[in-house]
Amino acid sequence: MVPVAPPQPKVDFRDAQPSLGARRVAEWAFDSRDAQGRPVAVVDKKNARIYVFGADGRLRGTTPVLLGLARGDNSAPGVGELAGGYIPAGMRTTPAGRFDSEPGRNNKGEAIVWIDYDAALAIHRLRPAPAAERRPDRLASESPDDNRISQGCVVVPPSFFDQVVAPTLGHERGVVYILPDDERAAPLPSADLKVAGNP
Repeated sequence: MVPVAPPQPKVDFRDAQPSLGARRVAEWAFDSRDAQGRPVAVVDKKNARIYVFGADGRLRGTTPVLLGLARGDNSAPGVGELAGGYIPAGMRTTPAGRFDSEPGRNNKGEAIVWIDYDAALAIHRLRPAPAAERRPDRLASESPDDNRISQGCVVVPPSFFDQVVAPTLGHERGVVYILPDDERAAPLPSADLKVAGNP
């Protein structure tokens, strides 16, 4: 008897209205089987938003995010060694690419999802910060233009982390696709997303 391949998951954004880039990357992740049967997150930097999907391709949730203060699609050399201390403003980028994510904890024992361990890049909850940074206000604003404030990590509201990120990406490896800032990049991950190593 010839084995029958399992049905291919189809992306279901439910009621969300993603950008064309986010939609195409999510569809490519599942249609090409690049996600390898794992849950997926797509980070749309231009619109400062994350989409989290189960391994079945169904959207589990979407929310605005805070991103690295500096624009750019690469991690600055040695930035991971500075984590926990002062990181110069120009090094605070959220790199673009395809990353194999892994649940873990930071040096304070807080549950996070590692995107790139060596670069100290993760998805984590909004944390207390100096009032002048207005991080809660930035997350709540309708414009993505003021969401560049983190040291590079993808920062989500605490309730979103607990209700969406933790149950979906917090118990198993996943794949995180971060769309580039550079508009000259090609539209599909096979061409415009570099592949990073496992955390």
